[in-house]
Amino acid sequence: MKLKPASIAKGCLLMVVAGAAIASSHREGPFITTVPKVDGTDFYMFRSYEGVATNGTGGRSDYVTLIANYQPLQGPYGGPNYFSMDPNALYEIHVDNNGDAKEDITFQFRFKNNLKSIPLSIGNQSVAIPLIQAGAVSNVNDANLNLNESYSLTVVRGDRRKGNAQTVAASLAKPVDYIGQKTLGDAAAYKTYADKHIHTVTIPGCSMPAKVFVGQRQEGFAVNLGRIFDLVNAPVGLLLDPTAKDAEGANGNHYIQKQNVTSLALEVHKSCLTSGSETVIGGWTTASLRQARLLNGAPQSGHQASEKSGGAWTQVSRLGNPLINEVVIGLPDKDKFNASAPKDDGQFLTYVTNPTLPALLGVVLAGSPTAVAPTNLPRTDLATTFLTGITGVNKPANPTPSEMLRLNTAIKPVPFADQNRLGVAGEVLRVGGVANLAMANDLAGFPNGRRPKDDVVDIALVAMLGGLCVINGDNNDLGLNGVPGVPSLTSMCKPASVPLGGDSAKIHDAVDQAVVPFLPAFPYLNTPNPGALNL
Repeated sequence: MKLKPASIAKGCLLMVVAGAAIASSHREGPFITTVPKVDGTDFYMFRSYEGVATNGTGGRSDYVTLIANYQPLQGPYGGPNYFSMDPNALYEIHVDNNGDAKEDITFQFRFKNNLKSIPLSIGNQSVAIPLIQAGAVSNVNDANLNLNESYSLTVVRGDRRKGNAQTVAASLAKPVDYIGQKTLGDAAAYKTYADKHIHTVTIPGCSMPAKVFVGQRQEGFAVNLGRIFDLVNAPVGLLLDPTAKDAEGANGNHYIQKQNVTSLALEVHKSCLTSGSETVIGGWTTASLRQARLLNGAPQSGHQASEKSGGAWTQVSRLGNPLINEVVIGLPDKDKFNASAPKDDGQFLTYVTNPTLPALLGVVLAGSPTAVAPTNLPRTDLATTFLTGITGVNKPANPTPSEMLRLNTAIKPVPFADQNRLGVAGEVLRVGGVANLAMANDLAGFPNGRRPKDDVVDIALVAMLGGLCVINGDNNDLGLNGVPGVPSLTSMCKPASVPLGGDSAKIHDAVDQAVVPFLPAFPYLNTPNPGALNL
């Protein structure tokens, strides 16, 4: 059906709701909202572009950066205890380097809170102070820090629980959160302090040294969550002009950018992550808790002494692509997905091949589930993009369909200034089709991995509403008419199957990820917001 311009504009606004909701994984499952310290919010995996020349060489170009974010929506003012990590949790980044949907390399992080219990003399008594700092802080394990956080890093080859585990580092210092400028100085001073916590480590079995950083960062998403969940409280006209921007979020200053998040960042040489001749790696993050928790009604003195945990590790968070659990997996199965492994993703296949979101948008928009929903069912375009990777871009030689972020380490990185914020889809559109990809300057972006600048909101909207089928064309240029390894999944993913036609490849949400501030070097995500400014 053909929609009137006003209806299309209204539809775009509704798509913003969907797009912003899928932008990341903040509070995406019922259980994870009760344990925010282990809530995985975002996962980035990309060829490092620090110091890279325009030809993709030099600098740190031979390294891969992996960033796992946890603890969403941290109010910078969140004292007095701020946002330490959970010492009773296991945080993990997994890498599959042969396409079989099973982890081959796992990086495990465990945290420890080291309480000094700094006292003050009050009268004739020595009394412990109530704060985590006793004065200004500028150094690693600063004397004024009442609570020092540290972490261990372990690499496991093979099964994450039964494989060969080797210690990378037993105790690495983590910077304290950005309490405020009186405690930690201005943004430049905090950056200097945080940079002291970028550690160089040696990973067993890897001949090249790696870098690791764990600490608070500014949230990197351009999403106005308040407006979205207030029944899309924004003027429709904002989206009529493709150059329009949301004034409230100008220059990367959206509500969510005023919050912080905790990042677990690794930079590892690509040769340490790949296997044999296969250049494509898959990655995802998890967080696990012990099965049992015993609360002590009469805790002794100490930090977090009210809880004892035990039993087997139980996975409660999972994240690969920035979309699946938010708007693809049905509400009854969100906790189930968070507890699952990629090798078992066949149980969720119908959610991907027969997604409900496009139909829901159609119902709200025009009273019909077919108003904007692509007709190529099963949705082989979505299954290919998220479950196997795209041929010639990020599909391994023998993929097992499974949801994870996939990166072709053979594709050179691109300097930040030259990155196409729409990733691979943006480059295909820019050069006028797949036949002209030899002229493409940037195939190093989402869904080929994910960089901080990649506007996954817009890219995900394009994919969900059939834009990839428009790009695929009548000649199946992207190979999206079927799913490798699943002969039963075939459909005609072509322009005629997309009700919105070419407009589906031009969806614009009025929020520009490209203007969000980031660092030019590891750990890439920006210095966090302070809890207070100096008056």
